[in-house]
Formats: sequence, C-alpha cells, structure tokens
Amino acid sequence: MKAPPPPGTVDVASIGEDVRLLEGLRTSCAIRRLRPDPVPRELVRKVCEAGTFAPSGGNRQPWSFVAVTDRERRAWIAERYRRVFSEYIAPAVRAAESPDYPAEKRKVLSGAVHLSETLHEVPVHLFVAGHTRRGLPQPQALFPAIQNVLLACRAVGLGASLTTIHLTFREEVDAFLGLPPDRPSIALLPIGWPRVAYRRPVRRSIDECLFFDRWEERGTPR
Repeated sequence: MKAPPPPGTVDVASIGEDVRLLEGLRTSCAIRRLRPDPVPRELVRKVCEAGTFAPSGGNRQPWSFVAVTDRERRAWIAERYRRVFSEYIAPAVRAAESPDYPAEKRKVLSGAVHLSETLHEVPVHLFVAGHTRRGLPQPQALFPAIQNVLLACRAVGLGASLTTIHLTFREEVDAFLGLPPDRPSIALLPIGWPRVAYRRPVRRSIDECLFFDRWEERGTPR
C-alpha cells in the first residue's frame, strides 16, 4: 500500500478534523521516509497548536516550538545529526548483518538510517523546548505535547517521528536556534509528507502488560 501524493492545495481548517481519535492512535506509527515537498506554515501551526492542548502540571504550559524550514539551516542540523547518528547506530548495523536479525528490527533500522541520510531534505525540523526547573530540563512536562503533535500529524496526513539524537550536541543546536539556556530543546520531530502509508505498528498484546491490583510474572519478557 502506497502513501497518497502530497495534496496540491491544503484546506488547513478542515484537514484532519474527520479522523477518529482511536483510529488515529492505533495507526500513528513512526514515519521516517518523507518527501521533500514543502509543508504549509499554517499546517505546521495547526499541529503545534494541538500540542498546546496537552496537560501540564499547574497548567504551566512550558512548551515552545521552533520549526526549522530554511534549507541551509536544515542542512546545518542534518550534518551534525548524521555525524552523531553514524556512531550511535554502528553496533545495530553490524548486528543486522546476521541472517537471524529480526525482520521487524531490520525494518526499523532501515528507516532510521534513511532518515539520517535524508534529514536535510525533510521540509520541517520541529524542535520542542521547555522550561527548566531548579536548573534541570523537564522532558516529562513536554512529552504529552510531543505526543499530541505526532497524533495531529497523523490526522492531517503528515509523517513524523520522535528523535533525541540532537541532545548529544544540544548546547550547539540550542544556540543555533536562539533558545535561552533556561529553555532547552528536548526533542526533534522531522515532519513531512509521507512516502509510505500509515499502518498499525507491531505491538505485543495488552494482555501481556495489563495488570489489576498487582503486577505478576507472565512468560518470557520481550
């Protein structure tokens, strides 16, 4: 099943409004194969606005979103990302040379490598940043908003995934983005029109991980 081509004209007000919540949840797989076609700024605004409806302690709403769309700035980010990612992923690439390497893991690995190699072409690099507390980043306060953005991308037909590789060079990239020291970035979401179709990701049964009143051992952990 192939992904549809990017729409020629986007009705930002109506796009995504008809996607049922649970269907969107169940088919919001990470999509790392993205087209270079531009994404309208108003659509970027729409998915980020969805992020702002996430819960936050004390309703502090600690999030900030920086969408990098300029070609040269995306290339700057991609070059540094690729350098770190190559070292990070090397053990998995070597492991994948074994014929016994699981097919599903091989698929995920292939997508991650593809994203690294083509990140400069991805039209939107969305950084999510937030307040510090007692001098420390607060990622737990931002992940609900990040999940909302990912779900909104699914609803409007965009592909997206979550990566934190850039945290290895966070100080450099945050300065590049103009973020102050007390508002560090937590995540990078590469966003674009998908080259592949949405699908239900492979998941173990809820019966393997749902417990009532008390946890208990169940078979062999994955």
